[in-house]
Amino acid sequence: MESTAPPPDAAGPPPGATRSTVTLHVNGVPHRLTLDHRTTALDALRNHLGLTGTKKGCDHGQCGACTVLVDGWRANSCLLLAVTLDGSALTTVEGLADAEGLHPLQVAFVERDAFQCGYCTPGQLCSAAGMLQEAADGHPSHVTPDPAPPGAPVELTAEEIRERMSGNLCRCGAYPRIVEAIGDATAHPAAPPVPHTVHGLGAVSVHAAGEAS
Repeated sequence: MESTAPPPDAAGPPPGATRSTVTLHVNGVPHRLTLDHRTTALDALRNHLGLTGTKKGCDHGQCGACTVLVDGWRANSCLLLAVTLDGSALTTVEGLADAEGLHPLQVAFVERDAFQCGYCTPGQLCSAAGMLQEAADGHPSHVTPDPAPPGAPVELTAEEIRERMSGNLCRCGAYPRIVEAIGDATAHPAAPPVPHTVHGLGAVSVHAAGEAS
């Protein structure tokens, strides 16, 4: 009698083919998670770690509500697969403040009333924190005067701030106050830098010229 057993490729994926175990360093705390390969960083943060400060807006990388810092760089967490971030350091809005109090950006947003419904605010704050470091490291934007001294900090005028924050949308229209708040934070001497790191190598500062230290 002819065998009716299904061919090997019809028996389903072998164990472990659809899930992997990774370690994500979130706000300075390592978390070891076994995740479906399709799980985004956004869903891992919200559904697996309970960090719901990071918001799901468009889920297509267009609104910026899900912005977090990955090894110090701004990223839309809805577009990143969590399993590709093994060993990376993620900073969410919950990690901006420290034991000394709120981050200067958070203080400025409150003082300037730079939000209304607040849904986009976590992404705005994380994006602003990354943007401040990018400008300090000398990374130009589309509106940075040419020629700019290589590696020299970029002056964050209102035009610079608007350009650099253009990927973060606010349906309430609080843009003028957001720009003012970020401008206030640029002059704050206690604003802590967010060091850029090389993926998987821990805290390694990356300068504009490309050297690591």
